[in-house]
Amino acid sequence: MAEGARPGDVGETRLERLIAGKVTWEEAKELLHVWPKEPDRFQKVLAILQKKVPWKDKILMRISDHVFIVRTDDGRRVSKCECGHEFGDYRINWKFGCNIYVRKTDSDFAKVYRGWQGQPDPDVIEVREFYCPQCAAQLATENLPPGYPVLFEMMPDLDTFYREWLGAPLSDENQSWYQDKTWELTAEWAKKANTKR
Repeated sequence: MAEGARPGDVGETRLERLIAGKVTWEEAKELLHVWPKEPDRFQKVLAILQKKVPWKDKILMRISDHVFIVRTDDGRRVSKCECGHEFGDYRINWKFGCNIYVRKTDSDFAKVYRGWQGQPDPDVIEVREFYCPQCAAQLATENLPPGYPVLFEMMPDLDTFYREWLGAPLSDENQSWYQDKTWELTAEWAKKANTKR
């Protein structure tokens, strides 16, 4: 342990390398056993991520390799791609703001699966690929039965997490932040579809 380091403190350089996926397998195994982690690890990770993105909105949480929940200057909480594309209110499934490619046939599957082993049966599975409309990064993939709703994998209760787990309540804490509003978007789509008939 470096001089002055606390138990569980892996150091900023090592943490940056870990986040970038540049640690060796041996280092990764070693880091798994560092305990207890320093209490400000989450804030350190956010600070490293904040330096990597080209925008100034405050990152509240990383929800995938390229997607974050951020607080904008005007106080909104939105899902945002690493490139800067905003998907909108984080309480609405950000995947609905993506370009989506759906693989439904054996020939489509053969482009991403090697050989027939493990390749889905197109009668029971479709593969959905979600891409950022701005930078074209692939952000997520779902293997689901055709017609199954798009998964909303993560809508965290940020206020409870910051207050109870981090001991650092958010300045705009409000119970109304923690509610899935995806249905409002789909209801709007249904209304528009009905008016076109």
